[in-house]
Amino acid sequence: MTERAPAPWWLSDRFLRERLGRLRLSVLRPASAPRVRTAVVTDSACGLPREWLAAAEAEPWFEAVPLSVMAGDEIYPDGPEAEAALGIALAAGRSVKTSRPAPGVFEQAYRRLEAEGFEAIISIHLSGALSGTADTARLAAERVSVPVEILDTRTAALAQGFAVQAAFLAASTGQDPKGVTSAARETLDGAEVRFFLPSLEQLRRGGRIGAAASWVGTVLSIRPLLAVQDGKIVPIERIRTSARALPRLRELSMADARRRVNPRLAVHYFGNRSEAEDLAHELVDELDAQSDSSVKDAEVVVTPLPAVLAAHTGLGVLAIVVTGRLRDISEAAEAQ
Repeated sequence: MTERAPAPWWLSDRFLRERLGRLRLSVLRPASAPRVRTAVVTDSACGLPREWLAAAEAEPWFEAVPLSVMAGDEIYPDGPEAEAALGIALAAGRSVKTSRPAPGVFEQAYRRLEAEGFEAIISIHLSGALSGTADTARLAAERVSVPVEILDTRTAALAQGFAVQAAFLAASTGQDPKGVTSAARETLDGAEVRFFLPSLEQLRRGGRIGAAASWVGTVLSIRPLLAVQDGKIVPIERIRTSARALPRLRELSMADARRRVNPRLAVHYFGNRSEAEDLAHELVDELDAQSDSSVKDAEVVVTPLPAVLAAHTGLGVLAIVVTGRLRDISEAAEAQ
């Protein structure tokens, strides 16, 4: 058995920390240091790397509310402990559940931000078709005096997370609520989440299988590719083997990236980091081969799927998120 080559430098934890360190300097603390008027709240389904979230939450105008995972008889807030407990429960075939925060949790966050003098709050959340989190946030918003806009992203993971980053950056530069919301919406426009599951069983158990329900009977003979579209999980292709599924997932995602100006990509996984690193490596190789510099230099982030989402996908999930402004007709012609 040959020894596995070390992960390339651009996938290393050190590289991630260095990039996040630059992000903290350039995004979390802008040079002009304007007065922040609009606060940003999100939930843990956003899938942002822990280092980024920790740095963002050091600022008084940002908060990520954890969703909860029940593994066995224990309830864990989304995070490292939840991921560990969930991995053990899934491997053992035990039942797992997830739950949205109580309205009081959001109310507490909104009241803190109101007390600190912020003029408005933009609250950015997991698709309402997958979770009641946005509805819970709306109930809480009705109980506070500060204006709160609830943004149902109609998506999840880093498709949601990249929108949170955009809102965070806009807020950090002193933009008003309209500008902060617009930044998030522009990032969400056309965002794609596609993923591969070794099995549909966890989706079936959690009731999130949606239009893929008809595939359950043949779950042993297919390797489905799915996507989050209009907030719901939908099947996009049936593929017979994993060996075909992952190249097809990469092919679809790369075609999507080429349709965008300065795309951002992310690879999510749960319990299979080495596979995610391999997939990201292949994506970077394909990006490097592009002649269009706006695609060639695209960022690829590798990070675990949040436990609250992995509880419904199961072990072995691989997802690719692609965001970025879609090209217009003239830009597309120039890029060819």
